[in-house]
Amino acid sequence: MSEPFDVITMGRIGVDLYPLQIGVPLARVESFGKFLGGSPTNVAVAAARLGRRAAVISRTGADPFGDYCHQALREFGVDDRWVRPVAAYPTPVTFCEIFPPDDFPLYFYRLPKAPDLEIRPEELDLAAVTAARIFWMSGTGLCEEPSRSATLAALAARSAGRGAGQVATVFDLDWRPMFWPEGSAEAAREAYREALSHATVAVGNLAECEVATGEREPWACAQALLAAGVELALVKQGPAGVLVVDRAGRRAEVPPHPVEVVNGLGAGDAFGGALCHGLLAGWEPERLARYANAAGALVAGRLACSAAMPAAAEVEELLAAGPPGDGAGDGPRAARKENLP
Repeated sequence: MSEPFDVITMGRIGVDLYPLQIGVPLARVESFGKFLGGSPTNVAVAAARLGRRAAVISRTGADPFGDYCHQALREFGVDDRWVRPVAAYPTPVTFCEIFPPDDFPLYFYRLPKAPDLEIRPEELDLAAVTAARIFWMSGTGLCEEPSRSATLAALAARSAGRGAGQVATVFDLDWRPMFWPEGSAEAAREAYREALSHATVAVGNLAECEVATGEREPWACAQALLAAGVELALVKQGPAGVLVVDRAGRRAEVPPHPVEVVNGLGAGDAFGGALCHGLLAGWEPERLARYANAAGALVAGRLACSAAMPAAAEVEELLAAGPPGDGAGDGPRAARKENLP
């Protein structure tokens, strides 16, 4: 087998068609930009932008948009060997509306079924999944078969092969009720609980943590995630920042970086790619969260998601300006709306 990947992500892929007019309802938008999309795919792109060797496990339609996804992945330096076509379903398309600073409605076109939910357990390269330094999966991958069984099979293989070389198995809680047949948190919780038993890192906002644990208060969410089996929990709290807690008892509440928001939809994926980068570097929890917040802030100030992912030098430049609130960065960026990854 070739050298293990730094990061393998598994789950959604598609095409984002984002309006080039800001503050305009979708019905009145006249032009769109086309971008690679899908949260786990964006995380892989973000990790690659930070210098990490990344790959995606997913499925597209056997159509021109699927061809575009392959082209874009290669241009971003992300390995596409495990992104394969499914003839029965079209490549998903996602539209949004952009009303800064905090209103970005999403419209998913994933019917009759998204091909990324057609990943099958027998198709997985479990040796590569097990060997990857970081494996990243999302809650959406659990919403429907055969993707649910494939995702859990990948997690189980990671657990069975845990040891030298593995840095983290990350569960992005990623709760999107419109993707679940029943649409209810109760229906998802059992699958989330099983996935958490294999993960070493969990990351999600308060609503996602509530689906996974039944808790809503940030500290209770973090404690419940640790009790479910993970070693590091990151609870996103919007303008209150990120609570990060590990099994060793280290705890930090890290404020977000202020930013003039253009499109907040990619901030969480930039956060994820930067989190992977920091985990691979062996950083302690507070530094992880500060770096990830900074990456998310940079992308929130840009229109695109995948194409907007920052390079390491950009993140480091923002961090060098000083932490939020210390007076070191009181220029236009610091004076604007806070990023909500």
